[in-house]
Amino acid sequence: MNIGDYIIGPNNPPFIIAEMSGNHNHSLDRALAIVEAASKAGAHAIKLQTYTADTITLNVSEGEFFISDEKSLWKGQNLYDLYKQAYTPWEWHEPIMKRAEELGLICFSTPFDETAVDFLEALNVPAYKIASFENNHLPLIRKVAATGKPLFISTGMATIAELDEAVRTARDAGCRDIILLKCTSTYPATPENSNILTIPHMRELFGCEVGLSDHTLGIGAVVAAVAHGATVIEKHFTLSRADGGVDSAFSIEPAELNMLVDETERAWQSLGGVVYGPTEAEKKSLMFRRSLYVAEHMKAGDVFTKQNLRCVRPGLGLAPKYYEVLLGKRVNRDVKKGMALQWDYLW
Repeated sequence: MNIGDYIIGPNNPPFIIAEMSGNHNHSLDRALAIVEAASKAGAHAIKLQTYTADTITLNVSEGEFFISDEKSLWKGQNLYDLYKQAYTPWEWHEPIMKRAEELGLICFSTPFDETAVDFLEALNVPAYKIASFENNHLPLIRKVAATGKPLFISTGMATIAELDEAVRTARDAGCRDIILLKCTSTYPATPENSNILTIPHMRELFGCEVGLSDHTLGIGAVVAAVAHGATVIEKHFTLSRADGGVDSAFSIEPAELNMLVDETERAWQSLGGVVYGPTEAEKKSLMFRRSLYVAEHMKAGDVFTKQNLRCVRPGLGLAPKYYEVLLGKRVNRDVKKGMALQWDYLW
């Protein structure tokens, strides 16, 4: 499938998405700098999130609207204030997208409600993403799918039945290009909880492109994902974790994104096909295998012994598997030390 000029599929390097999320820290200048850094690091796309606190939750500061989980990065905040801090102002979308286009980056977004879809359609985004926490929001999926544009769906927390509902809903609404992103919805996620082996299973089960939306630290999980067929990688991206921000703790920095781009492409290049025997590039190395050589000067009629017949490098003589067969055989001519043994030397 195509998004802009980029072809997503197993015959192309992985499509790398830098997720800005709230790492702009409410500075448009910083948001634009993130776009520029993503481009310089080699990403193919920059992704935004389109919502407001009012479109995603209620302004309530108690009960389930208050984050009390001791392990949460956002402990002590209520959802409304967190989303108010993290959201990307809608008036920033156009200048961010314009800068991305100038740099050759694809820019798209995750809408969190139907009004966000209408807004993004007015900006003519080339694709959409459904976040893990919205993958059961079938009305939203239906509206996005009806645009006919490529649709990424993060799979965090979803059962197979829920994913089947999401994919069927998207396809029934007119979406033909679906990319499922294996995702673990913990922040940060651990490698042990990433279950990368789900990727080839999802590809077979749903018959679509599959990638990884990764919240682990480092790039090990994304390289493993590419090795198991991921054609898309998404990572949260920041200029510097030291600058703070709602997502900074599990975001990668420019040097890491550059490494991710390089190493995932190397992982993809290394896949190749099922091949045995020397490759074209290996053929000139065959001579450095071991083979059978005359190890002492011999006269015609002399017998091969362990002293005058050796299995050494290079590989221009008979194969080592004939060593025991040749012991006790006689040569039919004078041979010098260092001659590669051939069958026509024997009586």
